[in-house]
Amino acid sequence: MTPGQQQQQPLDINRLQDVAASIVYNICSIVTMPVEMALRPRYGSRYFPPVVMFFSAMMMLILPMFAAFTEGFGHMIPFMPYTAPVGLFGMGTFTKLYFLGLPIHGFRTWLRMIHMDREQNSLYEGPPLFIFNILPGTFWMVRILYEPIFLFALGFVLPNFFILQPSAAHFLMFSGLMLAMKSYAAWYMQWQFLRGLMDMRNAGPIIARFVDNTATDEDLATIHLASLPKDIPDEVRRDTASHIARAFSLGSAKEF
Repeated sequence: MTPGQQQQQPLDINRLQDVAASIVYNICSIVTMPVEMALRPRYGSRYFPPVVMFFSAMMMLILPMFAAFTEGFGHMIPFMPYTAPVGLFGMGTFTKLYFLGLPIHGFRTWLRMIHMDREQNSLYEGPPLFIFNILPGTFWMVRILYEPIFLFALGFVLPNFFILQPSAAHFLMFSGLMLAMKSYAAWYMQWQFLRGLMDMRNAGPIIARFVDNTATDEDLATIHLASLPKDIPDEVRRDTASHIARAFSLGSAKEF
């Protein structure tokens, strides 16, 4: 492996991590789109990309058929008592509400797309429901904790009052888990961007001491550098420091 390849390897790992985080975010978005349409009814026009909308619609078409298939399969098991699902609303009702809400939200986002001055940030999730405004906490606390717990509580309580069938309740619980994971992935990617900027700022003084040949081994260890020999020419030391500075800037640009 050449030195250039050794230098590129950490960058490739960072890019792979960013791609994996984006995949997790989009998969969770496919599952949570039906519940987020109710939790965040004023989301931005680009919050749900067309690919996420397509796979979410396919999921909502398949889930009721899968629930009906498992119910029919339960009747065919011999010597096993079968009890029909108890509850007013099941996955079929969720699917009807979802496809009823799609044209409503589609018209709303279409107006924002035509009149772009209607929204400041097209990727914004939108404000939460009014019940979350009375709870203490930041924006990310609502997204990562309160809203998933709210979905999980609904999925746990409503079947006891015979309002939701088990299939619908399990979907709400699973959506709450996926919403927490999606929100955490979004928070982590934004935190990673800000943390990278701070790391570059903190590495600047260490590189300056590296040029002056005053950096200690403890200083260089924080940015994963080894000390240079003391007797090399100053021009070589400055060129090395310039190369390291460019490598940090290039790595941060590729990472973000």
